[in-house]
Amino acid sequence: MIITRQFQNQLVLSDMPIIEAMRKSSQHKERVLYCVRENGILDGIVTGGDFQRWIVSQTRLDLNAPVVEASQRNFRFARAGDPQGRIMELFSDRIDQIPIVDTRGILVAIAKRQMQELQFGEKRVSDASPAFLIAEIGNNHNGSLDMAKQLVDAAIDAGADCVKFQMRDLKSLYSNGGDPNDAREDLGSQYVLSLLSRFQLSVREFDELFIYCRKREILALCTPWDLASLRELEFFGMAGYKIASADLTNLDLLEAVADTGKPIIMSTGMSAEDEIRQSIDHLRRCSANFALLHTNSTYPAPYKDINLKFMHRLKELGQCVVGYSGHELGINVVMAAVAMGAKVIEKHFTLDRSLEGNDHRVSLLPEEFRAMVSGVRQIEAAIGQSVERRITQGELMNRESLAKSIVAKCEIREGETIRREMLDVKSPGKGLQPNRLANLVGKPALRNFAAGDFFFPSDLGVSGVKPRPFHFSRPWGVPVRYHDYRSILALSNPDLLEYHLSFKDMSEPVERYFDKPIDADVVVHSPEIFEHDHLLDLCSEDAAHRAESIKNMQRVADVARAIKRYFRKAGRVQIVTNVGGFTMKGAIEPELRKPLYRRLEESLAQVDQTDVEIIPQTMPPFPWLFGGRRFHNLFVDPDEIVEYCERTGSRICLDVSHSKLACNQNHWYLADFVRKVGPYTAHLHIVDAAGVDDEGLQIGDGEIDFAALGRDLAVYAAKASFIPEIWQGHKNNGEGFWFALDKLEPHL
Repeated sequence: MIITRQFQNQLVLSDMPIIEAMRKSSQHKERVLYCVRENGILDGIVTGGDFQRWIVSQTRLDLNAPVVEASQRNFRFARAGDPQGRIMELFSDRIDQIPIVDTRGILVAIAKRQMQELQFGEKRVSDASPAFLIAEIGNNHNGSLDMAKQLVDAAIDAGADCVKFQMRDLKSLYSNGGDPNDAREDLGSQYVLSLLSRFQLSVREFDELFIYCRKREILALCTPWDLASLRELEFFGMAGYKIASADLTNLDLLEAVADTGKPIIMSTGMSAEDEIRQSIDHLRRCSANFALLHTNSTYPAPYKDINLKFMHRLKELGQCVVGYSGHELGINVVMAAVAMGAKVIEKHFTLDRSLEGNDHRVSLLPEEFRAMVSGVRQIEAAIGQSVERRITQGELMNRESLAKSIVAKCEIREGETIRREMLDVKSPGKGLQPNRLANLVGKPALRNFAAGDFFFPSDLGVSGVKPRPFHFSRPWGVPVRYHDYRSILALSNPDLLEYHLSFKDMSEPVERYFDKPIDADVVVHSPEIFEHDHLLDLCSEDAAHRAESIKNMQRVADVARAIKRYFRKAGRVQIVTNVGGFTMKGAIEPELRKPLYRRLEESLAQVDQTDVEIIPQTMPPFPWLFGGRRFHNLFVDPDEIVEYCERTGSRICLDVSHSKLACNQNHWYLADFVRKVGPYTAHLHIVDAAGVDDEGLQIGDGEIDFAALGRDLAVYAAKASFIPEIWQGHKNNGEGFWFALDKLEPHL
């Protein structure tokens, strides 16, 4: 929240004509105007919606009427001097500005809600950011600097965003000077003092520890338990501070930390709501930038006492980023907290739960913290946004296979009026969905239909690009199947055909589909899946699976040689293939990918490539296979592709859709990708893409700049042929391909 006294652009006199007020709103791009009298007293608030409602309500429109007539006269406001916490409570989902008036009703300021963001070094924490995951080491180093460094290393390996420690000056912190042997202390205090006196790091050791964190490039935060510790931490140059639940009511410490100007994360355990309110107000008065963590300070916390829903109340009270600091066993509550909006997560972290100290028993081990990080990131990906639902690429693939379409029940002649009894609904779902039946009935057929033919959007009169001769500066073609290549070839002038083989095609005699030579070149696209659900993987660790894959790859090579006989311009037939190397649970590290590339070389060496050239295609990070998603590892990274091609003398098929997704996932530039792999590219699949897994999109439906791509390909892959591999582009006589080629013609 900010409070501003600069609001002249939002100020209008109550008797100003509505038309002039509307002009002022438009000129200064202000959504909210404040109507005041000559003496400054606030009469009303008017927004664009108020103007519209006023206009609609008029029987005789007079735009010279006073603007106050269109204003809201019953509005929320705050009084000058109100605590900021009280002002924050006036905001709602619809109200993001609150006028502040003095005792006479004169407008003196405007409070505006703005999304809060905390900046810890290079780490940003906000409602729009991923959850900030803190490994709370605290005193779990048990006074050993070496163990503290081991904990830092383990936290980094587990995926933590931050490691956090605690610093106490026992002499100034405790009324007895931190004497662990003071018999007057209660049993609980004696126990804590005994641990702290033995398990503290010295100031010099903290200095070395923070230097180590900087070298390891991990953000380190620390909780100061007293003013003396805060002074030391300021000397170390901390990026921000954590306030423990025990100090929520320590207003002097809160003020001292706020005075550093650093962002603050404050836990709210062991506190009643009125105490939380008071501390929030105090931080507001100190102009602190803070986040609040919901906490139950029991070790371990019983699940029944955690009450995660209080996070929502905490956000209302603080109007800030909220999170969760957990002392319960396990990681399930953290997952729920993230799903409910927690943007900061703090969990205690240890190498051994059997070590002495209360925190160890409720701490996560490195492998547990790693599982928590993975789960949190999966949940964040799944949460998404509250926007209009769209069909994902995987769903589209399954819809194609599983849904139903409108088909012709009988022969229908062009121009004939379509009647309901002429239509049927059948699987698969590759045509118009059944809910479009009413749109077809009563309309004239735009073409001839045989019984069983599918209807498409163009049959509703949606205009599409018609097939025609195309002209490109490089050889080009279209994807085809055995059953449709003749009809598609007759519609245009491709230089080549790329046959996409299914596992069923592998058992078909080639000569059944070819009766005369074709004056073109040919490319073959290998199936990915073969009989009995065998997924081609030439890199598999399973020797039997890899042997079966080699056998199937040899079958593809044999079919390609058989097809070659029917193409007059065919040279060495390129076979596009996904060579394998996928995983189901996550991508593997670069070092682990090297053995997969070596196994691929060994596998391909066993395939007779006489008159054929197997060209692996570049892959996306998350490929789809019959509606399911996997993780891919090989031919994703451009540097690895170059290294493989240099070492083996191989060439590739550059699928620009796949590689754009890889670039998005890894924050690379597509232009750099093309520059690196272009010289090793024999063939291109050109198609659009978006995000990290939306592949096969129509040209213009994704994120690729095809003008720039065309310029880069002209330099780095000038001789490579291409096809537009639009997903489902073959439907309705290649309608999607013709549209894509029309869009690509100016650039290639």
